[in-house]
Amino acid sequence: MNLFTDIRALVLDSLAALQAEGHLPEGLSFDNVTVEPPRDPAHGDMATNAAMVLAKPAKAKPRDIAEALAPKLTEDPRVTSAEVAGPGFLNLRLAGDAWEGIVAGVLRQGAAYGRSDMGAGQKVNVEYVSANPTGPLHVGHTRGAVFGDALAALLDYAGHDVTREYYINDGGAQVDVLARSVYLRYLEAHGQEVEFADGTYPGDYLIEVGQALKEKVGDAYVDQPEDVWLEEVRDFSTDAMMALIREDLKMLGVEMDVFFSEKSLYGTGLIEKAIEQLRSQGLIYRGVLEPPKGKQPEDWEPREQTLFKSTEHGDDVDRPIMKSDGAWTYFAPDIAYHYDKVSRGFDQLIDVFGADHGGYVKRMKAAVSALSNARVPVDIKLCQLVKLYKNGEPFKMSKRAGTFITLRDVVEQVGPDVTRFVMLTRKNDAPLDFDFDKVLEQSKDNPVFYVQYAHARVCSALRRATEAGIACDDATLAAADLSGMTHESELAVARKLAEWPRLVEIAARTHEPHRVAFYLYELASDLHALYNRGNEETQLRFVQEDNPAVSQSKLALARAVAVVISAGLGILGVKPAEEMR
Repeated sequence: MNLFTDIRALVLDSLAALQAEGHLPEGLSFDNVTVEPPRDPAHGDMATNAAMVLAKPAKAKPRDIAEALAPKLTEDPRVTSAEVAGPGFLNLRLAGDAWEGIVAGVLRQGAAYGRSDMGAGQKVNVEYVSANPTGPLHVGHTRGAVFGDALAALLDYAGHDVTREYYINDGGAQVDVLARSVYLRYLEAHGQEVEFADGTYPGDYLIEVGQALKEKVGDAYVDQPEDVWLEEVRDFSTDAMMALIREDLKMLGVEMDVFFSEKSLYGTGLIEKAIEQLRSQGLIYRGVLEPPKGKQPEDWEPREQTLFKSTEHGDDVDRPIMKSDGAWTYFAPDIAYHYDKVSRGFDQLIDVFGADHGGYVKRMKAAVSALSNARVPVDIKLCQLVKLYKNGEPFKMSKRAGTFITLRDVVEQVGPDVTRFVMLTRKNDAPLDFDFDKVLEQSKDNPVFYVQYAHARVCSALRRATEAGIACDDATLAAADLSGMTHESELAVARKLAEWPRLVEIAARTHEPHRVAFYLYELASDLHALYNRGNEETQLRFVQEDNPAVSQSKLALARAVAVVISAGLGILGVKPAEEMR
């Protein structure tokens, strides 16, 4: 049930009628015709741009098209007026029973209201977090984890077949550094004094790993050369870090479907297979790149390299895939990993990276385009930095991590629900300030509290009604007489409820789960405004003990709000509150 889709269908049918009558030429494309909420609610319930977008191809004035379209629309009983505004916009007002139908529909459909088949079962791979397995997740990973998880849930809600994936970066030099750092903690566990050289990981989180290694191998590695212990300690340490990372993700309510190891690409022919696929298209060659921007000729040493001709697929420059010593560059396994994803039959790939990967976007898009013959689109989302504050000051570093603030630090301070919601109160590519004091405030300025409070308020009203002997199950409320829902505060809530299915599809199409958080805040604001009006105008109160029928009509609207808030919070991975403490 999507009222905006229904009214858009009415607009398109009316335009087709104008064509049949000769008022509009045949062959016009209606793809860009929209029906959406007006910017100013005073202008109406919905607005369409039909006349504006069709004027040029129809070789007609926008107002002339709008004035011919308006009477067609008002022939439908759902549309009470269609007013031409400005150069040719049409503002529509709907009959009261349209809003009554929305409320009843929400209660009948329950959690299914707003769900969409837009995705048509397309297979989408969402890769997120993918942190190096060298330590606990930090606050930057937290934002990426929340964003990726909410985006995956949103796409699932909109009808896609979603796989949540974590790419374990366990094939590079950083895991050797991890192994050496754990070895130092292992020696420490044997009573030796150690010194962490630059480049090693000094965080306290490795103390337990070193102790666990001692318990496993005893003193077998003490004072032994690196070639004796490096490989086994590396595997042991990586497993321990991934167990820690899984625990951190679980704290945040994040569960992955797939953990893919970079290490599995080496020595298995998978990298070579991906590169051969590019070579077969004439995209691999030996060549010399131009000096990077800003390099003076005397600083630049041109050398022949094996290159991927990524410029043929939209990149700015071609990219090296093999070093002069014959080893793969870091880009080669990433190409192979994405080739594996393409080979697994995904229709779309989404990568969620940190802000420092901005230069990586074009080359990865070029690789996927080449590997899939431009069949599989890849959208790379960058999550900007998070700045943490407490008591008006930047939050201090974590002693446990040594150099950064961990996901665990944040979740233990405010809980997973607050962490997740606040991380989605800004678009992913905008910086985010996370103030520990403000996110726990019980005020309108705290969006997570404001939304949770709206849901809890509805739950409280339903409990009061039940105590008063008023039936308020969803089936009863769906059948309530809503004809008295005429107050502007009530209609504002109903209009906002009608926007939910449209909002879901827009957010899913643009890969922007923050839109859900924004919408929930607006819906909560309308609910709170209605509730507060009830303090002055008793006929608006949700529970009127002397009039069960009126109570049920008011509770129907409130309960519909709770249904949508619960669904929206579910997408964000936040539990709805039934009472506030």
